[in-house]
Amino acid sequence: MLKAEIRKQALKERLSLGEAEYNLLNEDLLNHFKSLDFTQVNTIHIFLPITKRKEPNTFLLIEWLAENHPHIKIIVPKADFETALMTHHEYLGIDDLQKNIYDILEPQKGTIHNGEVDMVLVPLLAFDQYGYRVGYGKGFYDRFLENLNAKKIGLSLSPAIEKIDDVNEYDIRLDFCITPTEIIKF
Repeated sequence: MLKAEIRKQALKERLSLGEAEYNLLNEDLLNHFKSLDFTQVNTIHIFLPITKRKEPNTFLLIEWLAENHPHIKIIVPKADFETALMTHHEYLGIDDLQKNIYDILEPQKGTIHNGEVDMVLVPLLAFDQYGYRVGYGKGFYDRFLENLNAKKIGLSLSPAIEKIDDVNEYDIRLDFCITPTEIIKF
């Protein structure tokens, strides 16, 4: 299947989730996330969810990390839609976040982080059994991950699809993907 088709289908499926089911899937994601090895992680990049699109609720992961691994620095993205690049800012809490014109929460006062990143939680609409993902199609994360030596972990509320037929040389492969039922290593 092609990315455009996958994108449309995956978004439709996600938007059809009821609140109770959505919350349960997010709890299951969190439980799998807790089983990861954080011993070598000093800095983690976490995307902030677009709740109207029922993206995985990463605030659950952020809260758990703050409570159980307070030494880990959490950074969150801010997108520049003119250049399709992101800056990465220290997470200062929910009060520092504000929605941009696309309804995406972004940090306002967090210091820009230009140092090492050990783990990146990557947003996606769908992923295949080879570790490739379909996002919204702007390439923000592929550009960010291109020269980054960090664990790349997708978060998905749905299982893997068989294959994305139009993967190209700019698509960055995930190392792992966490779903409500399992952690898949690629």
